[in-house]
Amino acid sequence: MTEREHTTGEIAAWVGLDWADQKHRISEYRVGSGEVVGYDLEHTPEALDEWIKNLRTRYGRSKIAVVLEQSRGAVLYGLMKYDELILYPVNPLSVSNYRKTFQTSGAKSDPVDALVMAEMVRKHPDRFHPLHNEDTQTRTLQLLVESRRGLVNQMTRLTNRLTAELKQYFPQALKWAGELSSRQACEFLTQWPTLETLQMARGARLRKFYLAYGRPSKEAVEQRVAEIKKAVPLTTDEAVLLAGSMKTKALVDQIRALIDAIENYDDQIKQVFRRHPDRFIFDSFPGAGQVLAPRLLAAFGADRDRLQSAGQIQMLAGIAPVTESSGKSRRVHWRLACSKFLRQSFHEFAASSILWSDWAKAYHQTMRERGKGYNAAVRALAFKWLRVMFRCWKSKTAYDDGVYMESLKQRSPALFERASVVREERQNKAQARQAA
Repeated sequence: MTEREHTTGEIAAWVGLDWADQKHRISEYRVGSGEVVGYDLEHTPEALDEWIKNLRTRYGRSKIAVVLEQSRGAVLYGLMKYDELILYPVNPLSVSNYRKTFQTSGAKSDPVDALVMAEMVRKHPDRFHPLHNEDTQTRTLQLLVESRRGLVNQMTRLTNRLTAELKQYFPQALKWAGELSSRQACEFLTQWPTLETLQMARGARLRKFYLAYGRPSKEAVEQRVAEIKKAVPLTTDEAVLLAGSMKTKALVDQIRALIDAIENYDDQIKQVFRRHPDRFIFDSFPGAGQVLAPRLLAAFGADRDRLQSAGQIQMLAGIAPVTESSGKSRRVHWRLACSKFLRQSFHEFAASSILWSDWAKAYHQTMRERGKGYNAAVRALAFKWLRVMFRCWKSKTAYDDGVYMESLKQRSPALFERASVVREERQNKAQARQAA
């Protein structure tokens, strides 16, 4: 008997939970009697706790499987603290398709969905995976890095809006302010929201401002000051200038707050990552850095039993392609049903590794020469990296580029030769920079 069969054999009840903001619909299948009972549950911590007490009264300390359409969220977090519950997060699309199998009319209701969820997993337990509860340190890191990415996405939206606004009345600021997500740009646009206010500033003040951010050469600063003094406004319409400067200030205030928030997240992530026992593994991958290394660790987690092969993480992250074949037709495309955050993490790491790893750059070049687009070549590289990462993670071993290059020499001589050429080119460029 497998571990999965042993676990499902101990389950005393299967519960489908169709969650909502105010009230949840419960469908409870009692294994002993085969009876199905449906009822509503209020969405409060007290109601959840009382519900669990009632389940304990009926089933003692036997295991209870709870199926719900959430992998994150208040309901899931509220249920994770009860040891007798086995949680099965399922994809809402899977529930919808399973329901349509028996109800082709497309009719949908909360009681039906709750019943369908419990039935779907109860009858096919080998096709669904219960939630593996990581240790507190790993879960903290997972939540932090994903939340940080959400803030970065907000920053991108705000800077895009700010770019569009400046193009309408002060396009020169896009060149002179600096990166719009930086403190320099925020301060620049706060002091000088229009070309008129900027040109009124004395040259000495402008020089002091630019010298306060980075280390620009004296010639570059003087050229910038001269450009500002000679600039011609895009528009002199007072209505456009007032509305534009007001909106710019509002966007800059939001960007400045996001900068502070992201820096706070970075500090907290750094502290949690520094204390994690698996840190040395993900720090060892070339190009990971302080942003991507914690995201890679969060993707794999600390539970080595959760993944049995590299293929599982490749599919989970959407890096492994999907093949559709019917008759004589065959089509390969990228995976849509996956964690977008994981795919983004591995894609960004693979792109970064090209700058730091000789064999990664050589492999990317090879894929490009075979006709793949840039992003497709990066995904192919990420697919290869995931096998390497899985091996290091499973064996708790830091990545060693020298060891991997030696293995390439035996398994893929052509890639090894190309990587050696890339390494030699890097070394020559480094020597040339030192000589200059």
